[in-house]
Amino acid sequence: MYDALKNLHSYWAYFVLLMLIVAVVNAIIGRTSKKEYTQQAFRIALFTLIVAHMQLLIGLILYFISPMFDLWDSLGGEVMKDSLARLYLVEHPLTNIIAIVLITIGFSKAKKKFESASKYKTILIFYSIALILLLSRIPWDAWPR
Repeated sequence: MYDALKNLHSYWAYFVLLMLIVAVVNAIIGRTSKKEYTQQAFRIALFTLIVAHMQLLIGLILYFISPMFDLWDSLGGEVMKDSLARLYLVEHPLTNIIAIVLITIGFSKAKKKFESASKYKTILIFYSIALILLLSRIPWDAWPR
């Protein structure tokens, strides 16, 4: 089960990144060309939110069943001194949770705006920051190619 979830988490991450890039590019195009915020733009932002939350759920399950989780017991306070353990046990999960919180906040704030320009701007800001955070903490050497 662990290997299946790990593969799902790894491959689903490509989908999350793709959707985030699409949402950010859509927001850039909508903002710069002064387009109306359409149902399609709303659906792109919403689908990105859903995909990201699914990744979060898969990641949380994976985190607690992972053999890496046992390093909390074996290394104790030394987890922060081991760069690989720190990445998998602290940096990756915490940064990605923050990124998904930003996606959620951005979507929620954009939904409450009345003007198309401010909707696109909100999506652009929050989703772009989330994309940068996600890209910064992906364990690239462990990713399937």
